[in-house]
Amino acid sequence: MEIEKRLFDNLQEFFGFDAFKGDQEAIITNILQKKDTFVIMPTGGGKSICYQLPALMSEGTAIVISPLIALMKNQVDQLRSFGGDDSIAHFLNSSLNKSDITRVRQDVIAGKTKLLYVAPESLAKAENVEFLKLITVSFVAVDEAHCISEWGHDFRPEYRKIRSVINSIGSGIPVIALTATATPKVQSDIRKNLQMNDATMFKSSFNRPNLYYEVRPKRNVVKEIVRFIKNNIGKSGIIYCLSRKKVEEIAEVLSINGIKALPYHAGLDAKTRAETQDKFLMEDVEVIVATIAFGMGIDKPDVRYVIHHDIPKSMEGYYQETGRAGRDGGEGHCLAFYSEKDIEKLTKFMKDKPVSEREIGTQILKEVIDYSESSVCRRKQILHYFGENFDETGCNNMCDNCSSQQTSFDADASLLNVLTFIQQQGEKFDDHHIINVFMGQNNQPISSYKHDTHPLFGAGKEHGVIYWKSLIRQAVLNNFLAKDIDHYGLLMLTESGRRFIENPYGIKFILNKPMDAATEDGGDEPTQQTGGAVDTQLLKMLKELRKKIAKQKGLPPFVIFQDPSLDEMCTHYPITIDELKQIHGVGAGKAMKFGSQFVQLIKQYVEENEIDRPQDLVIKGTANKSALKVSIIQNIDRKIGLEDIAHAKGISYEDLLKEVESIVNSGTKLNLGYFVDEIIDEDRQDEVFDYFRSAEVDSIDQALRDLGSEDYTYEEIQLMRIKFMSELGN
Repeated sequence: MEIEKRLFDNLQEFFGFDAFKGDQEAIITNILQKKDTFVIMPTGGGKSICYQLPALMSEGTAIVISPLIALMKNQVDQLRSFGGDDSIAHFLNSSLNKSDITRVRQDVIAGKTKLLYVAPESLAKAENVEFLKLITVSFVAVDEAHCISEWGHDFRPEYRKIRSVINSIGSGIPVIALTATATPKVQSDIRKNLQMNDATMFKSSFNRPNLYYEVRPKRNVVKEIVRFIKNNIGKSGIIYCLSRKKVEEIAEVLSINGIKALPYHAGLDAKTRAETQDKFLMEDVEVIVATIAFGMGIDKPDVRYVIHHDIPKSMEGYYQETGRAGRDGGEGHCLAFYSEKDIEKLTKFMKDKPVSEREIGTQILKEVIDYSESSVCRRKQILHYFGENFDETGCNNMCDNCSSQQTSFDADASLLNVLTFIQQQGEKFDDHHIINVFMGQNNQPISSYKHDTHPLFGAGKEHGVIYWKSLIRQAVLNNFLAKDIDHYGLLMLTESGRRFIENPYGIKFILNKPMDAATEDGGDEPTQQTGGAVDTQLLKMLKELRKKIAKQKGLPPFVIFQDPSLDEMCTHYPITIDELKQIHGVGAGKAMKFGSQFVQLIKQYVEENEIDRPQDLVIKGTANKSALKVSIIQNIDRKIGLEDIAHAKGISYEDLLKEVESIVNSGTKLNLGYFVDEIIDEDRQDEVFDYFRSAEVDSIDQALRDLGSEDYTYEEIQLMRIKFMSELGN
């Protein structure tokens, strides 16, 4: 009773809370009783109080091992504000100079410091080990304990040395290990490595009912992100990207589009990172664009959305990063963009790693792919990954799959075939092998097991790959099968699976929706208009205006503006020359030359029809691609051959022609005569010029049909069209 009263008094006095959350009280009591303690608690569950409060109540100093300097700084600042004394908490890491380190040691030896945060690298240094032997250590807290396991998403080899350092500091020191993400495999690694097999384990549910999970195919991703943020103005958010380059790029695009955003990655100096973090906490910045280095040390409860520009490398990473949304229990939208191209990139990263590491990485990545492509409740999938069974009705439509129309199918016959096949052939095949059997896809492993002669070989071909992927994924999610993650993801029958073979019953599974072929725009150039219906009335008016100007100037209409540009004007309603320049295919030259009458007409139309302009869709691009364009223009000015330019830039000749076309169509004049004259003689040039002068459309295929494909090649017509547009339109 006495300890309980002290706990509540301290909770109120230091942290201002009236009650503990979940298992906090039991965890703290356990560590105060000097027992090893293992805590698995999702982000936002209140892990830090589990070691901060007992440290404040214990004799001596608690050592907190933490992987990130940002995390230490944030927690030390908080503790100092609670305790009102700067000596109460310190950190020891590479950011301190000699005099800082001396002061920390003096405070610790004087008994003023209750919590000492140490990076795992600093902990192992001989001088720090010697220093820690001199003090009374109340207990050791190992935060982010999943870093111990190479099956964890953030493996740090230095974490493997923690136990031997603790042993050399002194005997009988209790340990509390804490993590927000640990699969059963990672849990056993943590216990084994920290030698805490007898630790009391406290595992909270991983369900975060306030988070909405959504995965979208990666198309026009920058436009989608800007639109999302503009619809959530005034709310704090984090955007995660895999590369520093992409972080910088996205942060720049957001800033250009009037969103207060800053980049955050390990390539920035410590001062800049600390300032960025503070600005986010103080709400001077709405959005942080970051690599995964950001967020672990941020205790910002009201992050309202987390966007993954690139799909993460692991489900643990995804769970932890999305977990930074809605930590106050309020709204939290978790939006991820998925494309097979990203998966190819991640697979390439693993190519040079040792075989065992590559195998582990492949298994971990496969879970992410299955999650992204599946139409099953996202929450059910996440929780299953962490060893927790969940009935999807409890999702309450808080994921895109549950809140959208789903197609189900009778799965019992196919499920029975799969389970029986595994029972008869042995538990030595992964899902890929099983799908190949049922689809009748022969390869070396299939023939080596003689599965190409099995009666079920090709028996499910008519269903298609998506069907079999859906079936096996849900057989695992519903515990008919289990994946042996230690052994390359081989599928094993569970007790439920064996019971189903003996006594099958009717069961329905959900069919995956085919992921649309996703193409990423880099956000460098506004892309063709997507989403939003074209205003046909305005389109008619703009085409009439284009025709009128074309007649006055003696040009074909497509030289003024091409059809895709007009379509986009009818979705975005640009009413200034600056806005017009953001339209696809309208460069500064074209906007100045032909633009004023168009924006005038659109402005009048918008006013008369009281149109609410979707300004969030007019995404201003950055100058990233313009570096290539400028270089191409300079090379053409120097009269360098186009094949040579393509070779020097490391792009194909076809892609170079597309770039040149885009430059010319946007209103820049290029003198290509030197190159065209070498390929096409003058008479033929005149013939093509005359053709385009009177043509209704600028189609190359149409030109080839009209001029005769035996007389001209596609490339010749394309070059002449570029020259024509350059000379007459610009």
